[in-house]
Amino acid sequence: MAKPDFDDIFMELAVNLARRSHCIKKHVGAVLTKDTRIISVGYNGPPAGTHNCDEEFPETGCARDSKGSCTLAIHAEQNAILYAVKNNSSVEGSTLYVTLAPCLACARIIFSMGIRKVVYLYSYAAYKGLKEDEGVAFLQKFGVEVQPTAKSSKRKILWCKEES
Repeated sequence: MAKPDFDDIFMELAVNLARRSHCIKKHVGAVLTKDTRIISVGYNGPPAGTHNCDEEFPETGCARDSKGSCTLAIHAEQNAILYAVKNNSSVEGSTLYVTLAPCLACARIIFSMGIRKVVYLYSYAAYKGLKEDEGVAFLQKFGVEVQPTAKSSKRKILWCKEES
């Protein structure tokens, strides 16, 4: 039996972390690694100490801002990076595994923090109905290695409520 490679292990963990999300709109997980060691994890949701969307707004999700984004949400990538920094872990030169390609705002943070590689499961553009993955394009333009996971067709993540 072949051993799974670290890309598969870390992406599988990101998929499982996404299932912890309380977001009504989508579930996203992230794993931040360095030298095949996990330095932080995250999933999308509200800041600790605030309200979970699925508990307070089970039918509609939380309130939206002028761009249609959740007013409470911290993206999975942001949560993973913030937790690492809060715990004095350097993210410089690390690799980020995320179930949804980073949005442009997250891409700017990823680049600014010195993360060298991003591996994603699903396209943000496809999910949002956009022409291109702006976050991916931004990262590539500035030298961050970005790649879709090789096994994306074999994986499944739940974007909203769990399916039967």
